[in-house]
Amino acid sequence: MKKDKLSLAYQCKIFDVWEEEFALPNGKTTRQSWINHHPTVAIVAVNDKNELLLIKQYRNAVKKDLLEIPAGSLDGAEESPLVCAQRELAEETGFQARTITKLFEGYLLPGYCNEYMYFFLARDLNHAPLTPDDDEFIETIPVSFFQARTFIDQGDIIDAKTVLGILLAEQHLKL
Repeated sequence: MKKDKLSLAYQCKIFDVWEEEFALPNGKTTRQSWINHHPTVAIVAVNDKNELLLIKQYRNAVKKDLLEIPAGSLDGAEESPLVCAQRELAEETGFQARTITKLFEGYLLPGYCNEYMYFFLARDLNHAPLTPDDDEFIETIPVSFFQARTFIDQGDIIDAKTVLGILLAEQHLKL
């Protein structure tokens, strides 16, 4: 059996890009690039007024501000998804959750990336801010679930993880 060939093409703080030659089920070989990404979390935070805490932040890759749910990467293998979710929530919204429920976990873009995301519902929020990352300039925007759905329908929310998170939370909360 032919051994797979793997080489590191690019490395940065957030991810690595690998080039790999591998055997297909029919015995032929192909070469593909793929991204190795740390696991991530996304948090649907709901305050005591039953409002979602969306964040507005500039995303350079798409050159615009996006409305999103809080999210971020685990700080290495030693940080659990739950601890990461609480940290990211505090950094990006200024709150932590007394009640946090896992809604879903899975791959985001398995065609070319191994990023694995954990989705959480955060409730019973208490003010507990952490300092955001140096490159994060975030505005927190509370909205009702109805407003969030309207933003999705109007194309004001176009981030896929945010849409999925909102739909998962609505399903869990039976809204």
